[in-house]
Amino acid sequence: MARSLQSGPVSQAPSTPHDLPPATPPGQDDKPHPLHRRLKSFVKRGGRTTEGQAKAYEDFGPQFLLPYQQAPLDFDAAFGRHAPTVLEIGFGMGEATAHIATVLPGTNFLACEVHEPGVGKLLKRCGEQGIGNIRIVAHDAVEVLDHMIRPGTLAGVHVFFPDPWHKKRHNKRRLLQTPFVHKLAEHLAPGGYLHCATDWQPYAEQMLEVLGAEPLLRNTANDYAPKPDYRPLTKFENRGLKLGHGVWDLVFVKPRE
Repeated sequence: MARSLQSGPVSQAPSTPHDLPPATPPGQDDKPHPLHRRLKSFVKRGGRTTEGQAKAYEDFGPQFLLPYQQAPLDFDAAFGRHAPTVLEIGFGMGEATAHIATVLPGTNFLACEVHEPGVGKLLKRCGEQGIGNIRIVAHDAVEVLDHMIRPGTLAGVHVFFPDPWHKKRHNKRRLLQTPFVHKLAEHLAPGGYLHCATDWQPYAEQMLEVLGAEPLLRNTANDYAPKPDYRPLTKFENRGLKLGHGVWDLVFVKPRE
């Protein structure tokens, strides 16, 4: 799987690549993590959008793109049906998202990503493969949570391979820290789940600590969970496994009252 850039959204015209947030200005790398200013889910990086991906915005954007709006999203209207809705934060190039939506056709997937080529790639997959249970919001997932998703309404949240920020001085930039985990937990419905995965052991250990300390969540395993069947092994992950790298899945649930 390509590294997610969200390591860190229906009444308007469909989003385009030009609607996305601006790149972080040069020289900002050592400023405090957005969690200590305004919670933010992504670090914007460059990347070239291919002609095919750009065309996907035109051809399939009206069907699959939902513009960000500062008003609660009606899931039933957005997807054209009533079904459990899972939020995916940072889908990279969309390989896993498309696979999971295909094997779980009874679930809606609301996918957030700010990386233009990744959005274009997933749009292309959805349109060409007829994957009707995905909607994409090309916007900061934190603002999507704050303004477009009502608390207690998500059946699940996926955060796969967020940026690990390897350097110790950058660890504070990691997405899965206490404030954001609590925000995710508040937006889960009772019985909903939070599934995180990483190939960086120090980050896995931090995830386990932070998720374990969230009072609204309970671990489904003693520590790390077996990889759920719905999450595919991607090319990126397979390469790492062949090199002896580990992959850690964490699955926490919000208990029913």
